[in-house]
Amino acid sequence: MEIRTQVEQLLNDFLAEREDLFLIDIKFSVTDHIRVILDGDDGVTLQDCLDASRAIEFNMDRDEHDFSMEVMSAGLSEPLASPRQYRKNIGRSLELLMNDSSEIEGELIKVEEESITLVLKYRKPKDIGKGKMDVVEEREIPYSDIKKALVAIKF
Repeated sequence: MEIRTQVEQLLNDFLAEREDLFLIDIKFSVTDHIRVILDGDDGVTLQDCLDASRAIEFNMDRDEHDFSMEVMSAGLSEPLASPRQYRKNIGRSLELLMNDSSEIEGELIKVEEESITLVLKYRKPKDIGKGKMDVVEEREIPYSDIKKALVAIKF
């Protein structure tokens, strides 16, 4: 059996037992280095990564396939990729890069199957007179319009 197929099957079997975890990405290099990125509804612990790694490695024949593997959690630098990831970040501020190269930052308040809703806060010039006024706006954004979404880190 091809290594890619075997690893994907073992990982899917592991994730079927651990419904709180889900796959973000799996990458195979030409040198048979495997990188698995997981996320979880309540985060991912070191033990979760060890369990996933063992579920794969202990069921592979090293004589048949020589490989190296790392299993990691999706860090803050990883873009959000699925509605499930967005859902666990409700209440956090997101930075979005849109397909038209514009950027939007706002608080995530709602996640649906086809879109998200952000609360945007910004200042704009007054319609009459000098100065600016504060604006709070809810905007629904389809996933298809989002090129990249990151959780904004604020201190």
